[in-house]
Amino acid sequence: MELQTADLGPAAVCLHVTGRLDTPGVDAIEARFGQAARTAGKHVLVDLGNVSFVSSMGVRMLISTARALQALHKRMVLFSPQPLVREMLDTVALDQIIPVASDQAEALRHLEG
Repeated sequence: MELQTADLGPAAVCLHVTGRLDTPGVDAIEARFGQAARTAGKHVLVDLGNVSFVSSMGVRMLISTARALQALHKRMVLFSPQPLVREMLDTVALDQIIPVASDQAEALRHLEG
């Protein structure tokens, strides 16, 4: 698992995740992911374009981080999921909790609304 951050200006930060969000992947990234999201003090976009698989552990990590951000009055938006990942997110109706966008531009629009 890899995690890179990119500052998107005064309102948002982007977390670029690469790998599989399965049990070993979540174990490897969860602490850094949560810390990067919470300490930025901004809204968070999560780039899933290089994530090939998301298990229930990955869904749990995303939800818990989104809730932690919500307590800080910040939002999280996921974007660019691969088809298999998008299918998993749709199956568990994750978009009812965390918006899912097709690309970064759409994700940024979610933050404006």
